[in-house]
Amino acid sequence: MKALILSGGKGTRLRPITYTGAKQLVPVMNKPILWYGIENIVAAGITEIGIVISPETGDEIKVRTGDGSRFGARITYILQDTPSGLAHAVKVARPFLQDSPFVMYLGDNLIQDSLDLFVYSFESECLDASILLKRVTDPRAFGVAKLAADGRVLELVEKPQVPPSDLALVGVYLFSPAIHAAIDRIQPSPRGELEITDAIQRLISDGKVVKASELSGWWLDTGKKDDLLEANRILLDTCLQTTTLKVEGRDSQISGRVQIGSGTTIIKSVIRGPVVIGRNCHIENCFIGPYSSISDSVTLIETEVDHSVILGGARIEGIPHRIVDSVIGQRVHLKTTPQRPKALRFLVGDDSQIELV
Repeated sequence: MKALILSGGKGTRLRPITYTGAKQLVPVMNKPILWYGIENIVAAGITEIGIVISPETGDEIKVRTGDGSRFGARITYILQDTPSGLAHAVKVARPFLQDSPFVMYLGDNLIQDSLDLFVYSFESECLDASILLKRVTDPRAFGVAKLAADGRVLELVEKPQVPPSDLALVGVYLFSPAIHAAIDRIQPSPRGELEITDAIQRLISDGKVVKASELSGWWLDTGKKDDLLEANRILLDTCLQTTTLKVEGRDSQISGRVQIGSGTTIIKSVIRGPVVIGRNCHIENCFIGPYSSISDSVTLIETEVDHSVILGGARIEGIPHRIVDSVIGQRVHLKTTPQRPKALRFLVGDDSQIELV
């Protein structure tokens, strides 16, 4: 079995962060979102991975992610010239996939469940497709599945006004080579894209065996700022297990589950976990509150941060009133004068320089 990770698109819902970088490389708990998917796939024993990239951000993904050796995998990069739909991405990846069954994984999604059981069920039951589902409060914003009693998928409906169930499609699918013929027989949707839901519906109409499995753990789509912050919160809650204090600290209070990278200096600051701080940071006269992730080489001086993600190389100074619910891009320089508001919320793109007055 092979894997196909879709890591193209323009990330319009996460702008301005994604004006200059790939949304799949934005970190949660200081690790690119894309890498969690790769690790989950490799843990299921799948090491031949194709990553679909776009012209705008593909080079950055190649440089950051590499050939896959760090994950114990072999990565092939596949260029999708235009964002013409998930099924179109499978179409352009066919020379890589050939006649192999494969798992398709959306690169900006995170799931708690391991893939092992889903892969085992797919292979042992000789399915033509298997989809993963999660119960949601408002399914009208998702693709929704209607199931038979035995778990067979009867129908898929995209963003229905009257949903047939509360089971939303998660961004993880398993396919046999039969999906290629189904894609060849569908037409672009009204938005001009080849939809994977249409291809799966074609399999169903042709009498192919399509079943569904329901996730037991969390599922996170990190396409928006608030979703990204929620993913960061959940991962810090569930995955940050140890405290690492390889740090030069003076007159500081560090409590709770806090992970700090080597080369970081902390002076006269309070840090309350869960918090992760990267390498070679400088933090002075600061308060870092729970559910914050600070990437490598960040400088914080006279600043309060809570429930936020700060990307590498950022410098924030002179902001004693708390920055909350914010995502600060790479190499941002943010400072303020004494006249400032009580609380600050930001979504700041890379390389910005902002002075608040």
